[in-house]
Amino acid sequence: MMLDLLQSLENFFTVAVGYVWGMPLLILLLGGGVYFTIYARFLPFRYFKHGIDVLRGKYDNAEEKGEISHFQALSGHLAATVGMGNISGVALAIVAGGPGAIFWMWISALLGITTKFFTCSLAVMYRGKDSQGDLQGGPMYVIREGMPKVWKPLAAFFCVAGLFGATPIFQANQIVQVTKDVILRPMGMVGEDELIVNILIGLVITFFTALVIFGGLKRIADVASKLVPAMVVVYGLSVLAIMIVNASSVWTNFFLIFEDAFTANAVLGGAVGAVIIEGAKRAAFSNEAGIGTAPMMHGAAKTDEPIREGLVAMLGPVIDTMIVCTMTGLCILSTGVWQAGGSDGITLTAQAFESSIPYVGHYILFVPVLIFAFTTVFGMAYYGKKCFSYLFGAEYGHLFNYWYVSIIVIGSVWSLDGVVNLIFVMYGLMAIPTMISAIYLSPKVLKEAKRYFSDLKA
Repeated sequence: MMLDLLQSLENFFTVAVGYVWGMPLLILLLGGGVYFTIYARFLPFRYFKHGIDVLRGKYDNAEEKGEISHFQALSGHLAATVGMGNISGVALAIVAGGPGAIFWMWISALLGITTKFFTCSLAVMYRGKDSQGDLQGGPMYVIREGMPKVWKPLAAFFCVAGLFGATPIFQANQIVQVTKDVILRPMGMVGEDELIVNILIGLVITFFTALVIFGGLKRIADVASKLVPAMVVVYGLSVLAIMIVNASSVWTNFFLIFEDAFTANAVLGGAVGAVIIEGAKRAAFSNEAGIGTAPMMHGAAKTDEPIREGLVAMLGPVIDTMIVCTMTGLCILSTGVWQAGGSDGITLTAQAFESSIPYVGHYILFVPVLIFAFTTVFGMAYYGKKCFSYLFGAEYGHLFNYWYVSIIVIGSVWSLDGVVNLIFVMYGLMAIPTMISAIYLSPKVLKEAKRYFSDLKA
């Protein structure tokens, strides 16, 4: 019965994703990014070095309000974003939108730099207190504290979507898939009926997730700050080795990304607009700029200067999409596995590794995949709990953890299309209140930025 229900939900979200990710949302996300960039006169790009200095702790002050450091805030958010969206998500983008989808991921990421600057600056500017009197940040508090009361329903709308968008089902689904492909199937441990195997792996994921998320934000941030740098380095070196092996085709496929972005010859019958939408969706899935998750993490940073946190947050899309997603894309394109068809998600990325590093390639991929996926699962738990606490009261926030670990098993047995479309629908809905509030309050951010940089020069 549960599988029948999941099939019905998959059919529903397959239809819903087409309605949610239409031209209005694309204009709101990409058009909003263009607006922020021009309105701020490229300010975040001009102070890139200063953002790195803030991240390094040059301006840290233990007396300022907040729970975690700038570095922990960025690491915590990257833990939730540099995940399966960067490995299997890029593969899905190439399968669905061709190589050109990567170009539009880059464009979305560049616009996402200023989007994150505005949304995360606002998360500190308009922090509010929850029902237990603790200081919190995020789009729901920005709307409640910074906008007229008539807009308040948007805060609840964001949190409802966040309860289902900030879930571990995609990560659980792909952990199960890669574990079966790399470890269990070669050992003959996966039979015709894979349901039991999926459930057992899901229960193992649930156990390790519970160990971390029941410890709260500080434990999540501590684990993330240790694992995120390591996972980026390990994965980066692995992909670099693959590109060296396929050096003769790397540049050819790099230029193919630009060619296909405007001609879309490979797929979709030349529907360039569809490729743009695919790239924008995958970029949102990858770096979450404009979705509203980043402000929830960066809103907890220990700082009294909103602009500083905005400058730290803007580094996210650079690391997440411009670096990690590009490496994955070139890895898949240069090996040619994307043209064979029949595979997508983590399986396609594993094939790229195996074709370039025979016998051990998929094992090498397995390690960063587990780290990517689990750190994303940990980070998402914090976002979902904040949404739950806003809706039902912080005193009941601990109950969310039980809901969170229970749906890991659902992700373990549901289809890839089902979990991906669910996330896309909810991310699209979360973006609406996030972008509306950021555009509405953008003059406040610019005014604060002028004050901050004036004081900095003085």
